[in-house]
Amino acid sequence: MTPDEALLRNRTAWQRLAEAGHRFARPARDEDFINPLASVDGPGWLGGNIRGWKVLCLAAGGGRQGPIYAAAGAEVTVVDFSSAMLELDREVAQEKGFNIRTVETSMEDLSMFLPAEFDLVIHPVSTCYIADVTQVYREVARVLRGGGLYISQHKQPTSLQATFEPIAEGKYALAAPYYTAEPLPPTPQANLIREPGTWEYIHRWEQLVGGLCRAGFMIEDLTEPLHAQSQTEPGTFAHRSQYIAPYVRIKARRLSAEKPPTLLLSTF
Repeated sequence: MTPDEALLRNRTAWQRLAEAGHRFARPARDEDFINPLASVDGPGWLGGNIRGWKVLCLAAGGGRQGPIYAAAGAEVTVVDFSSAMLELDREVAQEKGFNIRTVETSMEDLSMFLPAEFDLVIHPVSTCYIADVTQVYREVARVLRGGGLYISQHKQPTSLQATFEPIAEGKYALAAPYYTAEPLPPTPQANLIREPGTWEYIHRWEQLVGGLCRAGFMIEDLTEPLHAQSQTEPGTFAHRSQYIAPYVRIKARRLSAEKPPTLLLSTF
């Protein structure tokens, strides 16, 4: 399958998921707007105040991310390749009285935006749907100002490799190769690891993390959101998460071309 074919299939799948009310296509709740940043910035990476910031919510339609950042006082643009997902953002914006710009495009093509147009790029889990994460990083680097923040979340490669069901008590098998450019076939059943009907790519750590550095970012922090729970049934998302962390969240800062990072050398 070519990247263009995967893009078309994934767009079609997300149109269906949005119309079916998938869990990632459910608008923000009223309580999320009471203290908006607290509901999306658990690690406190944004410092508690983004009022006046120009924020790009990348591949983030669904009526949650964009409206919450708008409620925090940001000037928000939401990009998604699904018109149905973007419609949810427009509906919430109209209901809440927010001014949110929506743009239908792939995360790999941000050519409609100016260089250094944004102060912050928020990128929820979605890089798994595209073949070349490097192209996404290049586009983000172009539209993000020097010193701006890029906060992204990704599916961990091991989680995409592993089986959904345990092969024995506490044991999950690696069923897909780590070194592959081919997409995983659609999952035959609904689960909390993968979205039904989508074609997903495994990205290696050198691509996820090394690619960020090569694109002109400095990684400032990295967390693995906790979903593990003890005393849960084998085969459940919480049980599997005790053995395989499903996600990684990365805080990266766009380096200024005029001020390259200082290298600190030490001898031992």
